[in-house]
Order: sequence, then structure tokens, then C-alpha cells
Amino acid sequence: MSARKINIGLIGFGNVGAGMIKILRDKKAMLREKTGMEIVLKKVCDKDISSKRGVSLDKSLLTANVSDILDDPQIDIVVELIGGINPAREFVTEALKKGKNVVTANKALLAHHGTDIFALAQDRGKSVYFEASVGAGIPIIKSLREGLVANNFAGVFGIVNGTTNFVLSRMSAENCGFLEALKEAQKRGFAEKDPTLDIEGMDSAHKLVILTYLCFGRMARIGEVYVEGISRVSLQDINYAKELGFEIKLLAIAKKEGDALEVRVHPTLISSGHLLASVNGVFNAIFVSSDLAGELLFYGPGAGQFSAASAVVSDLVDLAQDMKAGLFRPTLNITPDAEVKRLRSIDEIESRYYIRVTADDKPGVLAKISGVFAKFGISIESVTQKPARGGQAVPIVMVVHDALEKKLRSALAVIDKLDVIKEKSVAIRIEEI
Repeated sequence: MSARKINIGLIGFGNVGAGMIKILRDKKAMLREKTGMEIVLKKVCDKDISSKRGVSLDKSLLTANVSDILDDPQIDIVVELIGGINPAREFVTEALKKGKNVVTANKALLAHHGTDIFALAQDRGKSVYFEASVGAGIPIIKSLREGLVANNFAGVFGIVNGTTNFVLSRMSAENCGFLEALKEAQKRGFAEKDPTLDIEGMDSAHKLVILTYLCFGRMARIGEVYVEGISRVSLQDINYAKELGFEIKLLAIAKKEGDALEVRVHPTLISSGHLLASVNGVFNAIFVSSDLAGELLFYGPGAGQFSAASAVVSDLVDLAQDMKAGLFRPTLNITPDAEVKRLRSIDEIESRYYIRVTADDKPGVLAKISGVFAKFGISIESVTQKPARGGQAVPIVMVVHDALEKKLRSALAVIDKLDVIKEKSVAIRIEEI
């Protein structure tokens, strides 16, 4: 019996797109044997169809006109790999309207417009698959949607950006500053020429919106996510944190606290003994706490041509099998967590904090600082004063017990105005996972 053919059109012939094509070619026989389907690349669209990508294509497959894909009734699945919000949004929307299923790796698009895109797919009886949007080849999307479908989740904690994790890992391991570590990341191809989206946490926030939707059935608006990047993390704080038994990671966090859901991205101190603390370099990891399966860690390369392309091909195979069986699995079949009534603002969160103040080395300084904390009801857990050097101001490192974010920030604002304080204070949240 001949295999059924599924025709796909690729929009975006970049690194991941080229990887997908290589996999479909190199693994053609295996995929056909496993699925009984033949996935056929019918058309490839890109603004640049002349540059070499390390994979040869018949010129008849290449086009710079996206209509050659969207208007072709023989194309069953559109693979969108151009990234960004526009024109990707228009292409995905048009594909769904014209009766095509969609596979995308576009986390920014889904974070900003996922609700509308999923609703349109539901209305048209089509599917949107997006495994490569979070963690590249780590099968976190499929695991949350299918493998853990019977679970309720308490929280998800992720290191989901390879650039920032490489920079922080490099600073910690090589005892170098932020800019030096970032330059090394760029030199190795782990960071963009303009790394702002990664360094300031927005890429992680996009991925967190998707994870929050899958775990809690709530599609948070990107503006509802608290986002803080790593550009102000100093080597000094990384080393002091290590002395206290912590590592600093850029963590994407979604967790339930009572009837509220916290959704935030920021530098975080986590215990050196936790599995996430040992995730280094460009690797990603997602730690999930669930009621039935317990605590799970998903780990692997968070970027890379074949890692991401592997996830895209996985989606293609799932869709092809659905089409073969005549099945439709709605994208919006995520059940909202009934316990979650609202999103909690950053001012409402409570946690322990690492605090570093830089002050004059003279009697009474600690009394002034602790007095301010006492007025705001903040209890100090530990204090370490570093040695002074030649009359310079001294760093004072503190850990405070659980405190309300709003009160902590108010207390630091008062402390920073004291005449004995020489630099703006540093506060980094400590997460108990």
C-alpha cells in the first residue's frame, strides 16, 4: 500500500528551516515506515532565495511570494519559521482561513496573539502545533498537553533562554564580568548582535506565557508578566551568592499561591543543591511540580539547528497522523485551573531576598539599616560584612526572611537615602523550589 502524501509549505528558509529539510530528507524512509505517511516539501518561501543554506533544493521549490504557499490548495500544512510578530501573524492567520494546519516555532507571536490564533484555528477546525516554541528539542509542550494531561500543577520553573544562561554560567565559572561573558557568547554564536530581547528577559517571558497557558489554562497577556533581565547582575553578587550556597539563574516562574497565579521572569537565587542550579551553558531546563507525577525536570539544548528542527518535524508527524486518522485535536482543549482567580502583581509576592548594600565602614551603620527594615516589618536572617579596603565603603550582604515585595522595595528606597549608603542597593529574590 502506498503511503499517503502530506504536502507542506515552509515560510522562512533560515537555520531551523534548513535543518527541518535535512531531517525530512535524511529520515524519509524511517518517518514513512513509522507513520505510513510521506511528508512532501512542496514549496519554500523566503525573501532571500539565493543564499546558500547547506542544503540543496530544486529551484522550482523556491519562491519569494508567500501566496504561492497560502493560495495553493494542495498544501496541507504551513510551517512558519520566520519569527517575530509581523508579518508572521498575517501569514498564520491567512493559512488557517484557507483551511491549512499550522506548525510554528514562533513564541513571540503566540505570546502576543495566541488567544486569537487558537480561536481562529478552533473555528476553522484546524490545528496549530508549536513544540519548538519553548525549549527547542525538549518535548515540554507535548508532555504538558498529553503525558501530564491528568495532572494539576503547582508551579513551573524554567531556564528557557540559552544566551542568558551561558552568560551567567560563564560569569560564575570563569570569574568574569557581564560584558566579557556577553562578548564571549556573541563570539561563539550564542548571542545575537543585538541581544536585548534575550538579555532583558523578554524571550523568556514569551516562553513563560506559553507554559502558563499549558499548565494553568490561562493565556496571560505579555504585559501581565513581570520581566527583569540580567544586565544588572554583577560578578560580585554571583560570588557572594555562591558563598551563601546559591546560584543565580534567570528563572521563568509560574506558580499558584492560594487563588492567585504568579507569572514572572527575573534573576533568582536558587539553592546550589537544586537540579536547576547545575544547568549551565546554553542548556535549558524546565522543572514542573504536579500532583500526580510529582516533580519532573525536562533538560536539553535550548537552541540549535537540529534541536529545534527535530521539534518541528515532531509536530509535522503528529499532524500527519491526525490527518491520516481523520482526527481533529483542538488547540484550545486546555482546561482552566479552577483554583486560579487572578494574576498576582509583583508587589504582592512574598519571598526571601538577597540584599547587598554598600556603606561607610563605621559604627552604627548596621543599626541604621536594621532599624529601617524593622519599621517595615522585615526580619533579617543573616548578615555578612565584607572587609574594607583602604578606607573604601564596604559591602554588607544580608538575607531577609519572607517579605512582601512592596514593603521590601519601600524599605530599600529609605535605606538608599541614608547618608552612610554609597551605592544603590541590590535585591535579588530567593526562590524555594
